[in-house]
Amino acid sequence: MTDRPPTKRASDPTPFGRTVGAKATRKLKARRKGRQGVWFGLGMMGLVGWSVAIPTLAGAALGTWLDKRHSEPHSWTLMLLVIGLFVGCTNAWHWVAKEDKAMRDEEEDGDE
Repeated sequence: MTDRPPTKRASDPTPFGRTVGAKATRKLKARRKGRQGVWFGLGMMGLVGWSVAIPTLAGAALGTWLDKRHSEPHSWTLMLLVIGLFVGCTNAWHWVAKEDKAMRDEEEDGDE
């Protein structure tokens, strides 16, 4: 008897073997990531929300400061609030797209 762990075969010749292997791999990954439940989802929503809220509030604060310093016919507060909202939404959209791509790539790797 040896103390070596059993070696994995590079590829199973039967389709059934490949299917079972892929499902087993997905289940093992799900168990390792199983603690990502409701709290993980709420945390992600919070992260996306803050990525929109911070640039919006920063734009409003800078706009208020500029309105007090320079009296112009247009409102710096409103303009920078909208710009901050746009920047925040763009940032959140890019982040969610990146996470979605990573999840899809992970699923594709598990299906092979």
